Amino acid sequence: MDDNKQLILIVDDEPTNLELMMQILGNNYRLAFATNGAEALKATEKLEPDIILLDIMMPEMDGYEVCRHLKTNEKTQSIPVIFVTAKGETDDEIRGLELGAIDYITKPVSPPIVKARIKNHLALKSALEEIERKNNMLEKQNNELIEASQLREDVEQITRHDLKTPLNAVISFPRIMLAKPDSFSQSDLEYLEIIEDAGLQILNMINLSLDLFKMERGRYILQPDKMDILRIIERIMIENRQIMELKKLSQIIRINGNPVNDKTALFYIQGEELLCYSMMANLIKNALERSPKKEIVGIDLFEENNAAVICIHNTGCVPENIRSRFFDKYITSGKTSGSGLGTYSARLIAETHGGSIHLDTSDEKGTTVRIRIPLESSDEVELMI
Repeated sequence: MDDNKQLILIVDDEPTNLELMMQILGNNYRLAFATNGAEALKATEKLEPDIILLDIMMPEMDGYEVCRHLKTNEKTQSIPVIFVTAKGETDDEIRGLELGAIDYITKPVSPPIVKARIKNHLALKSALEEIERKNNMLEKQNNELIEASQLREDVEQITRHDLKTPLNAVISFPRIMLAKPDSFSQSDLEYLEIIEDAGLQILNMINLSLDLFKMERGRYILQPDKMDILRIIERIMIENRQIMELKKLSQIIRINGNPVNDKTALFYIQGEELLCYSMMANLIKNALERSPKKEIVGIDLFEENNAAVICIHNTGCVPENIRSRFFDKYITSGKTSGSGLGTYSARLIAETHGGSIHLDTSDEKGTTVRIRIPLESSDEVELMI
């Protein structure tokens, strides 16, 4: 006997019917037989056949009752049942299908029809089992990925916590030393300020990394406040003065089209300062790095349709191969360093503020990144020049 062949359990109380089915199916399948309902239930539990051919009219327990038992047993309920019976009324067929049978063959049987239907149902059963197997495999892989993601998140949180401990010294000791300015030269004081500022930037990056993780999953709770975005922009420009000096770049900042020429200009918006600083720092640094030498990098701020709008422009052009994916994760081009997360995090931050961010780039016009942050009411932005 070929154990690789599929097993069919044939249930019928008439020996001639069992013999006929053996002649029709014996060459292609392994066969098992039962002559009454009780035997059929026991054989099914023991053998776990691939399909059951079940007569309806049998003494003591008819085929309907056998089918009901099979379909209420967790171990046997998935085994396909085909009724093979002389009962040919529509109501009989409906009753059998309602009990969970997959097909209904009337006697006297046609051998080609029996073979075709069994072949089709067994093929369907194999396909469903393969789908279930793959689903189980995918579920297992998904669970493993979830566990790995949770482990990574736990490790990252521990790392962030552990990094903050040495940073406390990097930030606090310069502050203590700066409280005694007479003890240091002017250059030493400047170095201490640089160290303190670098420590604060690293601390902000650590905090922001967790915030971005929450934004990706839609779990970040925004707590906006009134803030002067112009001061943030000016601070970022100072932090990037080395790039500007090396490339001999100029800057121009305008509010409502008017150049900002003194420290009294203000541009208030509603937002979280750390997030807005990170967003603007990434976009401004990117504009400076992409700008050709001896060019002007411009930043325009204005109110439009109850929103604060910030446009950052440089005369460089974004490579065509990344234009459509400019704000996607890990997208970068032509850089020897960088994670490809700068513009991606900028998009997340803008969207977290309920806003949007768009790219407009061409060889003729250069590149403009437009950030739009909506306002709850018009008095939430204060423009002063």
